[in-house]
Amino acid sequence: MKNQFPLFSTIVLAIVSLTGFRSDVSDKPADTIQWLTIEQAYAKMKTEPRKILIDVYTDWCGWCKVMDKETFKNKAVVDYINKKYYAVKLDAEQKEAITLGDKKFVSQGRTHELLLALTNNQPSYPTTVFLDDQFQMIQPLPGYMKAKEFHEVITFFGEDYHKKEPFETYKGKTYPGLYPTR
Repeated sequence: MKNQFPLFSTIVLAIVSLTGFRSDVSDKPADTIQWLTIEQAYAKMKTEPRKILIDVYTDWCGWCKVMDKETFKNKAVVDYINKKYYAVKLDAEQKEAITLGDKKFVSQGRTHELLLALTNNQPSYPTTVFLDDQFQMIQPLPGYMKAKEFHEVITFFGEDYHKKEPFETYKGKTYPGLYPTR
């Protein structure tokens, strides 16, 4: 047993040095969505414009939790969002004010003023809000979406098909040709 200790120590040291001290590989796709605050996304827009996807949720929303566990864990969804969007988590009931540029949004009781602006005064949870790369509204979409359905939507907006054709045409004809294995 004593003779095996140096060999075991060498193997452990080799494994630790190969894995534990390895730097993060930046071109490797992330396993999770890289969520930002809306202020962080707004700041990033200044130097690298990108569309923004906002997940509007509440802590008590059951369907919000299902989307977090299923839809937002789907590899195709994660990869596409991280590549094409700044992803934002926005708690509809947060108390802190949000400042975007020269505009300040505050909490109004249980609902945040920014949420009302993003949902056309019709809050619903979950709601996914899509903004273009100029921070202008594309569309809010209320309700839970399964991963495949959500992938159709994020690619529809992400590739600007919403400017070219109706969603039903995209979903029926264009999407299957672009993403046949999903």
